[in-house]
Amino acid sequence: MFSSHDHTPTGRPDAVRRRPRALAALGVLAAVAVTIAGAPAAAATPAPTAPAATPTTTAADQPAPPPPVTAPAGEHTLTKTDVDAWLDGLLPAALDSAGIAGGVVSVVHDGEILTTRGYGHADTGTTGGEAVPVDAEETLFRPGSVSKLFTATAVMQLVESGDLDLDVDVAEYLDLDVPRRFDEPITLRNLLTHTAGFEERVGGLIGFGDETPVLRDSLAEDPPEQIYEPGTVPAYSNYGNALAGYIVERVSGVPFEEYVERNIFEPAGMTSSTFAQPLPSALQDRMSRGYVTSADAPGQFEIVGGAPAGSLTSSAPDMARFMLAQLGAPGAGTILEPETLDLMHAPALDESTLGGLAAAPRMGLGFFDESRNGRTIVGHGGDTQFFHSHLQIYPDEGTGVFISLNSSGTDGYATLPLREAVLQGFTDRYFPADDAGSAGTTAAAITPAPGTTVDEATAREHATLAEGSYVSSRGVRSNFLAVLDVLSPTQVTARDDGRLLITPGPGSTTPALYEEVEPWVWREVDGQRTLAMRVADDQVQAIVYEGAFTMLPGQPERAPGVVLPVVGVSALILLVAAVAWPVGAIRRRVRKQTLPQGTGRVTRILTKIAATATVLALVGWVVTFQTAMSLQEVPEASLRQLQAVQAIGVLGIVPALLQVVGAVRHRHGWRRVAGTVLVVLALAGVAWLAFELRLLAPSVSY
Repeated sequence: MFSSHDHTPTGRPDAVRRRPRALAALGVLAAVAVTIAGAPAAAATPAPTAPAATPTTTAADQPAPPPPVTAPAGEHTLTKTDVDAWLDGLLPAALDSAGIAGGVVSVVHDGEILTTRGYGHADTGTTGGEAVPVDAEETLFRPGSVSKLFTATAVMQLVESGDLDLDVDVAEYLDLDVPRRFDEPITLRNLLTHTAGFEERVGGLIGFGDETPVLRDSLAEDPPEQIYEPGTVPAYSNYGNALAGYIVERVSGVPFEEYVERNIFEPAGMTSSTFAQPLPSALQDRMSRGYVTSADAPGQFEIVGGAPAGSLTSSAPDMARFMLAQLGAPGAGTILEPETLDLMHAPALDESTLGGLAAAPRMGLGFFDESRNGRTIVGHGGDTQFFHSHLQIYPDEGTGVFISLNSSGTDGYATLPLREAVLQGFTDRYFPADDAGSAGTTAAAITPAPGTTVDEATAREHATLAEGSYVSSRGVRSNFLAVLDVLSPTQVTARDDGRLLITPGPGSTTPALYEEVEPWVWREVDGQRTLAMRVADDQVQAIVYEGAFTMLPGQPERAPGVVLPVVGVSALILLVAAVAWPVGAIRRRVRKQTLPQGTGRVTRILTKIAATATVLALVGWVVTFQTAMSLQEVPEASLRQLQAVQAIGVLGIVPALLQVVGAVRHRHGWRRVAGTVLVVLALAGVAWLAFELRLLAPSVSY
């Protein structure tokens, strides 16, 4: 699943940043391919109008909420009346504007559920029948990667009982082989902090149907490769979390969903929650429909391949009960001892493996550090194709907030600012910064200590070293999806004043400006996001943000400024050649001319076949990338066929070279020689990219 920490389905939408950016860039290549194929471009579709979003509550004895309060942030008391008024003034119009059908919010404080609010529709009625409003108490939502908190809780229960050890190699608990490239052990601590070193997997992440996935099969069949040394590079991983869930299943002796039911749901009083897929019949009628936009037809119930990473279904009151249990509230149901809860919420790794990256906010055991205004806040976001959610708890204040939305919205990013408006707005309204100096997070390195403030000259030097193009650690290196490194880079630019302009900003969709507040620690100007750099031999090795996401220096040969021109020019040359050959043949027939001496018939035909195959392969890869990133299955047979077509183009370099030799030897004239040389260069350019971007890799498991 994507977590909303990476803007991608199940990280800040995990998909929710890489996926839309990748698809946008794929659109550029698609346009090239469409031009090559001579097909018309699709017309833009106007954004549909969303139905009105109205608040609902099941507390019939509660008076109607007062109108929204307009007092400045920080002048509010955390009460049901104030929270309801604030939410009711914010969300209905926001949902309507963003094209989101409906959502829920729950808030807990001081050991009790303060409020649960429902807005909009669980079923818009677009496919017939009456529209069904969201019921704050009854409607079920899919929290996506927020599910990972339940996996982590289950692991920590078994750690608490002595059945698991956070720092033992997971091989001791498994009956399947885990991909390994390094000798260092992979531990549960690595799995829960996203530092096991796995590349990303897209295939099988989310599907549809009535078949219940088998957890072991989803982990054992075509696992992702390990590409980083454990503990050293935070790289968000659905596979790693699902593996932790399978360890719970193995050690407890019961299926994961059954273990969670007995040991988390029941003690916490969560009577409307399940990890089962499809839903049990008793819950099906309560499930909200999922939408792309509120004007679209609903999607099917999503089946998550690695269930522990994102298959939870729950209600707003149940998520409130989980927050209370995580806060250790009296009477909330004990799921972990206070010491274990503190361990979960605290940073789980240090400088011994992370090096300089440890200066930024770090992952706890399952939780992200999302501290704000000097308050310790831990949480997790999550995204499926249709549902977008986030949970935060304030351990020191005994407070928690959960929001879930059942649509992606009209622009693909609509839920991101809306969730931030609720979560950050909640913090600023009820837990404002005490003063300007406490606006940062609670990580010690973020607020400069006396005497450690970076001077402007040092900041300029460090910014110059950091300048360059970066790719996400949450990527693919072993198969054709390596092209994502080309399509979604992050550009870091050094400013004259020593600040860094990062495009797009970490955890954002727009550029962001950062200033150095301690050596190699940078904070967003007029913001609270923080990142840290690991540096060796005067070179930036990695930049970490939000605990589980790392930017790594990009390879120059994979820069968009290299790859896209090579693809575009090569495709154009081969397309022109493909058109010129039959045109030339017709002209010679009309004029009763023959080909010049030395033009081999076999080499000419093979070169034509290679050029045509290469153009077809480029078009095929664009379609394949779009399909894969839409979370639709691409059959292995189709991928192998596409690789075979690509290989024909690569092998065609040989007859194309023979064409050049023949043209030179027999002095065909500079135009014909130049044409044959250009065809060779075009075939060679695409062949180089095919190997560089793993299009011809033995593995097609994506």
